[in-house]
Amino acid sequence: MKSVKFNFTSRAGFVFAAAALAASAAFAGGTHGGGHDESPIGEPGVAANVTRTIEVDAADSMRFTPSNVSVKKGETIRFVIKNSGKVPHEFSLGTEKELKEHYEVMKKFPTMEHEEANKISLKPGKQGEVIWRFTKPGVVNFACLHVGHYEAGMKGQVKVAAK
Repeated sequence: MKSVKFNFTSRAGFVFAAAALAASAAFAGGTHGGGHDESPIGEPGVAANVTRTIEVDAADSMRFTPSNVSVKKGETIRFVIKNSGKVPHEFSLGTEKELKEHYEVMKKFPTMEHEEANKISLKPGKQGEVIWRFTKPGVVNFACLHVGHYEAGMKGQVKVAAK
């Protein structure tokens, strides 16, 4: 009987790559024109179109300052986030549902770091920015999703006025 060797590593790599490709295609599909719904929280902003800069402090008191921000529909905001604490923090924009779902993932992978258009992870004493364009009126939430921080109240809201 002839034996067949199975290369688990290459097979697992292939499955991971296929899953990642499918996920990225699904994510991209909802954010471009052609009849798809745009995100309820807006879209990544372009630095050249920034209308205002808002400085946000992320502190070990498990609070953002300010925790409530007002913008107008269509504004592109540069959030400059400074971690003034001694533990890592992050700033993540999303719907309440998206933030809660991602928080559950963070509980499983607590050392996960972010540098995505709508979120950034910051080590103690570091500063970074998120540039975001608010395309719909309503409320956009933000939070630190490090384990324990969200539950301790490290969250806030961006109120987007119709104009």
